[in-house]
Amino acid sequence: MSIPDGSHSLEPDRVWTIPNALSLARLLGVPVFLWLVIVARQDGWAFALLVVAGVTDWLDGAIARWTGQFSRLGTLLDPMADRLYIAATLIGLAIRGIIPWWLVVLLAMRDVLLLGLLPALRRRGMLALPVTLVGKAATFCLLWGFPFLLLGAGSDGLALFARTCGWAFALWGTALYWWAGIDYLVKGLRLTRT
Repeated sequence: MSIPDGSHSLEPDRVWTIPNALSLARLLGVPVFLWLVIVARQDGWAFALLVVAGVTDWLDGAIARWTGQFSRLGTLLDPMADRLYIAATLIGLAIRGIIPWWLVVLLAMRDVLLLGLLPALRRRGMLALPVTLVGKAATFCLLWGFPFLLLGAGSDGLALFARTCGWAFALWGTALYWWAGIDYLVKGLRLTRT
C-alpha cells in the first residue's frame, strides 16, 4: 500500500502484511484476466475478476490505514498492481476491439512521461511520489470504467447501459489520470531542483 501522506512511517522490513497479500493477489490475477478476455473470451468471469481487483485495491489501503501496516514493499506493490491491471485491461479490450487503440496510446504516454522521473527520485532515496487524491480518483474511474466497457460488448439494453457508464468512467478517468500525471511531474521536477 502506498502512503497517502507523510503521517505514517514505513517499516521497511515488513513483508507479510494483509495489504501486501492483497496487492500480491491482484498482481497474480493480471495474467488470469488476460487469458479470460483474449483466449477464453469469458467476459463475465473477466468482469468479476476486475471487480474483485477494484475492491481489493480499496481494501488494501483501508486495512493499511486501520492497522498501520505500511511497508516499503507495499509502496511498490500497490501502484504496480494498479498499473498492470490498467495496462492488461487496455490491451485486452483493444485486442477485442472494445476500446480504440488511441485510448491505449493516450494512457500509456502519461506513464512513459513519468518514467523519466524515476532516476531522480531514486537518487533522493524515494521509490515513488506519494499518491494523490486525484491519482486515486483516476485509478478508481479507470478500474471501474473498463469492467463496464467489457460488459457493454453485447447488444442488449443492459450492454448499452454498461457501455455508457463505462465510457463515462473511462473518459473521466483518462482526464484525471493526465491531471495526476502532470501534478506528479511538477512535484517531481521540484524535488530534483531542490
